[in-house]
Amino acid sequence: MNCFSFDIETVPDVEFGKLALGMEGIEDEKVANAMTFLHQQATGSDFLPLHKHRVVAISVALRQGNSFRVWSLGDEDADEAEIVRRFFDGIDRYTPDLVSWNGGGFDLPVLHYRALRHGIQAPRYWETGEHDRDFKWNNYLSRFHWRHMDLMDILSNYNPRGRAKLDEIATLLGFPGKLGMSGDRVWDKYQAGGIKEIRDYCETDVLNTWLVYLRFEHMRGNLDDADLEREMTLVRSTLEGMGEAHIDEFLAAWPAA
Repeated sequence: MNCFSFDIETVPDVEFGKLALGMEGIEDEKVANAMTFLHQQATGSDFLPLHKHRVVAISVALRQGNSFRVWSLGDEDADEAEIVRRFFDGIDRYTPDLVSWNGGGFDLPVLHYRALRHGIQAPRYWETGEHDRDFKWNNYLSRFHWRHMDLMDILSNYNPRGRAKLDEIATLLGFPGKLGMSGDRVWDKYQAGGIKEIRDYCETDVLNTWLVYLRFEHMRGNLDDADLEREMTLVRSTLEGMGEAHIDEFLAAWPAA
């Protein structure tokens, strides 16, 4: 298994807002508020279009060989270009299967725009068979291929009425779900200098996604009962050895079966 789940956290791209709205020299909070207000007036939604998001954290859970790891890309002071580049470099290096929750609807389109913004090359990710025939019928870009599995999309049978929140599905399956933090608090936390808390939250979302993925693989017959137990044990033992407060909180909320 060479596979990783991923999740991103974003804030309003206030630099874009300053340019688009002629608000150079205005403080970030006021620009973000103006961006949100104008979009809400136009659409009724306060959720900004994907090209107006800036990535502040990317976390991944990597299953490779006999190992399992979970971490956030780059250091806490890494800029957006570095962490986005690291994400696509990982795909170029490992060619993993990608697992997400709403990654096709949010995370990947945001990453496309940000990679474009920063001039980041990602030839393996964009491969569709021109240079590697294995990618013609199984690539990262097609909604119905398996090289990227958007679990929210797949489990809903690609039906918007069937979509569910990761937190609720994780809870349904006995996993921790969200532990106090949520995506709508990221901007406030970011303004307060809480990048570590954002990264920690992102890592727990990645863990929930990975655990749901293992149950999905069991459901579709790629893991038998013994395989599933072994994979769950590997995750638990890895987390127990990390010695980090947010991981310990996750473990405490994940009772042993």
